[in-house]
Amino acid sequence: MSSPAVSHFSGRDGVRLAHREVGTGRPLVLLHGFTGDGTLWLRHGQAEALAARGHRVILPDFRGHGASARPQQASAYPLDVLADDGLALVEQLGLEDYDLGGYSLGARIVVRMLVRGATPGRAVVGGQGLREVLGIGGGAGEFVRRVFAGAGTFEPGSPEARAAEWYRSSGEDPVALLHVLDSVVATPVEPLGGVRVPTLVLIGSEDERAASADQLAAALPLGRLALVPGDHRTAAAAPEFVAAMLDFLGDGRGAERDG
Repeated sequence: MSSPAVSHFSGRDGVRLAHREVGTGRPLVLLHGFTGDGTLWLRHGQAEALAARGHRVILPDFRGHGASARPQQASAYPLDVLADDGLALVEQLGLEDYDLGGYSLGARIVVRMLVRGATPGRAVVGGQGLREVLGIGGGAGEFVRRVFAGAGTFEPGSPEARAAEWYRSSGEDPVALLHVLDSVVATPVEPLGGVRVPTLVLIGSEDERAASADQLAAALPLGRLALVPGDHRTAAAAPEFVAAMLDFLGDGRGAERDG
């Protein structure tokens, strides 16, 4: 499908942020991963499939990403700022009865929004396990920092060299992205126990983060786990991924859903 028009909203600090929308019906805010933008959910038809089931799919770009502002000063990226931005989007769009989901970094921000009081009807946490949510699971941060620090010095064909070329050709902003990484906050187990939102932990069976995905689902009082084919890079594009989301979220036109 063609990319929808970009609209804008303001972060709580006034930074200009972007979002796109697909479909009409029950609002569903979907957060993307590190680098890229909200079009993650358009590339393999996920947003279109969700819209066809009656969801108004809202796709923000994180600050430092996509069509959102990319401030260069560290002060524009205080701790938990991506969760602040997500909460600002919900407030400014006037969303009261909505669902929330995210993949990879977006999933960690979903968790942050939940423990800080967001009250979607349902939530989807994709591509993350408890270790990553606790901040002890490695993830993309260490690799990305190494790539940005050593750009131009890596052996041709190495993973670092390929990543550096991809970041360069994609127009990513290393200064902004490093500030984003510095803003991400870990979530201890205790506040997870206070989340009373039905939450689907959805992850690829070959994703290294799957090792603690069951623990994340267990730490959420209304959590459940679903495995789909693929690793961290490929799982979100698998047909089974969006099928699991649709099964969990139900029909956005107002059909009754169980808890």
